Amino acid sequence: MPPEPPSPTLTERQQARRSRILHTTAHLASRGGFDAVQMREVAESSQVALGTLYRYFPSKVHLLVATMQDQLAQMHGTLKKKPPTADSPSARVAETLMRAFRALQREPHLADAMVRALTFADRSVSPEVDQVSRQTTSMILDAMGEPDPTPAQLSAVRVIEHTWHSALITWLSGRASIAQVKIDIETVCKLIDIPPTDRQ
Repeated sequence: MPPEPPSPTLTERQQARRSRILHTTAHLASRGGFDAVQMREVAESSQVALGTLYRYFPSKVHLLVATMQDQLAQMHGTLKKKPPTADSPSARVAETLMRAFRALQREPHLADAMVRALTFADRSVSPEVDQVSRQTTSMILDAMGEPDPTPAQLSAVRVIEHTWHSALITWLSGRASIAQVKIDIETVCKLIDIPPTDRQ
């Protein structure tokens, strides 16, 4: 897995402020989706100045993508406490991603807001989008039990990530059922079990 680039070190007070902002954003989005997240209301509810909020997050898209990374980090923490128990790596990854999916399913407005932000993200949001990708990759590799993946395995992980993201979009738009999402996720996760020579 490629090393994560260094991020600016936040003081304990700054980290608490950032966490408060992300918590507020998730709360607002869970009530009314993307449109319910207004920067001024986030600032007021988080008890920070509007200028301070913009220093942390230059736009609503930056804010919601960072919220998705934070939500995935929380899911990852839960998964570490109760990891998947299936025998094969592919089944463990499928179980992990479906558990994450169901967590998002419980907050459909929040899920929609975060996925819309990812879809709208331009190059200026690349650092935040990369954080979401790294968090998802880390969850998948933990489920695989593979601390040192091969290039072929990382390629399979990227395809799985793309499929998971696409499944979220099709479910949120009403074009796929949960049952279909589960089939698609289980199908793509089988890439993990294919011997490297068969992938070429």
